[in-house]
Amino acid sequence: MDEPAGVTARKAGGIRETVKTIVYAVGIALLIRTLLFEPFNIPSGSMKPTLLVGDYLFVSKYAYGYSRYSLPFSLPLFEGRIFASLPKRGDVVVFKLPSDNTTDYIKRVVGLPGDRIQVRNGVVYVNGQAARLERVGEFRDPEEGLGRPAVVYREYLPGNRDHLIMDLYPNGRFDNTGVFEVPEGYIFVMGDNRDNSLDSRSTHVGFVPLENLVGRAEILFFSLDPRARFWEVWKWPWAVRFDRLFQRIQ
Repeated sequence: MDEPAGVTARKAGGIRETVKTIVYAVGIALLIRTLLFEPFNIPSGSMKPTLLVGDYLFVSKYAYGYSRYSLPFSLPLFEGRIFASLPKRGDVVVFKLPSDNTTDYIKRVVGLPGDRIQVRNGVVYVNGQAARLERVGEFRDPEEGLGRPAVVYREYLPGNRDHLIMDLYPNGRFDNTGVFEVPEGYIFVMGDNRDNSLDSRSTHVGFVPLENLVGRAEILFFSLDPRARFWEVWKWPWAVRFDRLFQRIQ
């Protein structure tokens, strides 16, 4: 038996409303992801002890303005940055790796355009001024395969911006460098895990164009021991790092 025309029309209208709701929801999500915040997770230990493998964080897309890398799939709709703002020394930033412009990296801004950066005996010098180091403790990390704990320092960059860094080895491969002169339009970045980070001290990363900035890391909203996968919710009671939830990133 055929359905009455009124019933068929109501069903069709219900389907249209559902599709419209889905389209609106996807559009709002894309707008938020493009203009406001984007979630990222930490896959490596280059930012320890500040960020750990298994941390999930929100990155503000508007902090430094917008470039093509702010857009989904890095659509080349325009060049350069609009509403541009320069990062501050000490900011933790997400950027596209300059060598391929697709891989997301997260590091800390140490040098701004025009700065001279050098590392001597593990100490960062900015324009000839040494960053002050204050030993604050130790960090034992089985992922690093060390039989001893790493030393943790509080580093004060010029301008008195401070954060934690980790020193795994004395006289590591990047503990002594030449002088890097940061070109205009670029920044110099380093990982907080100073002996286990590919950053601007290496040719793999080098100077980072301001255009490649995706945003500034703001809030650590979730953290999961990497031995438990994200979808293994039955392990969360033992794997979630509750003491790290909803922390501002410094």
